[in-house]
Amino acid sequence: MLAGCSARARAVTSDEVAFEGQNYRVVRLDLRRHALTLHWREPASGQPFGSIDALRRWGEARGQRLLFAANAGIYDKQFAPLGLYVEDGKTLVPLNLAHGNPVAGNFSLLPNGVFAVYPDGHAAVRTSADFKADGKPVQWASQSGPMLLIDGKLNPQFVGDSASLKWRSGVCAPSPHEVVFAVSEAPVNFHTFGRLFRDKLGCRDALYLDGSISQLYVDEEGYAGAPAFMVKPYAGIFAVFATP
Repeated sequence: MLAGCSARARAVTSDEVAFEGQNYRVVRLDLRRHALTLHWREPASGQPFGSIDALRRWGEARGQRLLFAANAGIYDKQFAPLGLYVEDGKTLVPLNLAHGNPVAGNFSLLPNGVFAVYPDGHAAVRTSADFKADGKPVQWASQSGPMLLIDGKLNPQFVGDSASLKWRSGVCAPSPHEVVFAVSEAPVNFHTFGRLFRDKLGCRDALYLDGSISQLYVDEEGYAGAPAFMVKPYAGIFAVFATP
């Protein structure tokens, strides 16, 4: 019984949330209980994991059960992170402040931003410019864009009746040790997705992660988000593992 209780205690909080007639899968992490990490390449071979399932199998081979996973930020045509990527304190890709690059897609819908977990265990979402000005070292970080919310306000570039509908994923940190991930279970526009984080999830700063390839994985629940046939290899995967 003790082992069963311990396993349940480590489980992440996962809920289906309804907002304006649309459903979303929302996962809340307490960073004091859940060690959130980032994974791009398999350490021994240097080959990208590419998929959540590959990361899950890698963890299982090491006696680690995958409790939660989600794709990280936007990446380029070489399947490398397009912006800042920090893994276990090591900066593998530097901060990207290039503006107006059409090949960058949503990344160039400014401002973009950074989701970071710091060495003391707290998390934050900052615009890329604020992150650079702050200059503090981070333990884990992924740059993506656009920002969904900046200081409680919707990104001014979002249009309420936009017909650009996609599956979308995002992240925020409502408090220093709480992280919230969300993915839509059907296509939505940026304006609606940003309001989900502001009006339903209690966030002031939130970051878009990616669109039609986005999924969340929760242990014993499986996948939510984009249909499997739309998913492509990821460059960077957020994860929470449980060890025996």
